[in-house]
Amino acid sequence: MQKIDFHVHVTPPEISNAAEKIAEQEPYFGLLAANPKNKFANACEVIAELDRAGFDRGVIFGFAFKDLGRCRAVNDYVIEAVREFKHRLCGFAVVPPNHPGAAAEIERCHDAGLCGVGELFPTGQDIRIDDAVETSRLAGCCIERNLPVLLHTNEPVGHYYPGKTDTTLRQLERFVEHHPRLKIVLAHWGGGLLFYELMKELREKFANVYYDTAASPFLYTPGIYRTVAALGMQRKILFGSDFPLIPLSRYVAEIDQSGITEDQKGLLYGGNAAGLLGIS
Repeated sequence: MQKIDFHVHVTPPEISNAAEKIAEQEPYFGLLAANPKNKFANACEVIAELDRAGFDRGVIFGFAFKDLGRCRAVNDYVIEAVREFKHRLCGFAVVPPNHPGAAAEIERCHDAGLCGVGELFPTGQDIRIDDAVETSRLAGCCIERNLPVLLHTNEPVGHYYPGKTDTTLRQLERFVEHHPRLKIVLAHWGGGLLFYELMKELREKFANVYYDTAASPFLYTPGIYRTVAALGMQRKILFGSDFPLIPLSRYVAEIDQSGITEDQKGLLYGGNAAGLLGIS
């Protein structure tokens, strides 16, 4: 069973060393960086964590800034990390979606070996995610190149935490409606949107939508894995750790407690991600 962590953050040293200065110009980055639980990890630290947890691959990406120049800088780091650890790492590109140069940057990164886009922050990057025109540049480029897009989402109820935004489930639904051919991954269990796939109309519209488990130990009990399997959605769930926020071992312990079958674990841990990314 191949194990793939679909949601891993990396930060080049020039970004982590200048975090306070960058935070003055990038409010959403500043909000997350100021969180006492926030950590930065470089590519070598990611490899060490994958080894500790017995994972074969990780999907890495830098922080999605509002500034295209900073996005280019973290994308360059991801490109080099993927080249150095080509059998262990896959890379996603980050862009400010409503920037005129977003499509060109996605194309540059794809040509350099990256295989998706994200994690993007609708509120943090000032994206009107439910606006078909504003998201058309991003969606069109990714559809043309068959690249999945990973979006940050959060549940609309419960406790506040840094990074919890006011992007609504209805806005996310409209994004999916506007771009039905786009492969979309909604991080953090889609903010609970996945449970609405019990509605027939939503299940049909969300045929190309996947969900990752990032930050699950902070949000749900281990029973969520068994619940999703009971709903018949086990082929749409991707293991994501949100490392370095949470170590992979914490997820493994919870999944072992969840009561799902070995076949279901195989899909969750890597089968679904391998299919989406075309990894043999």
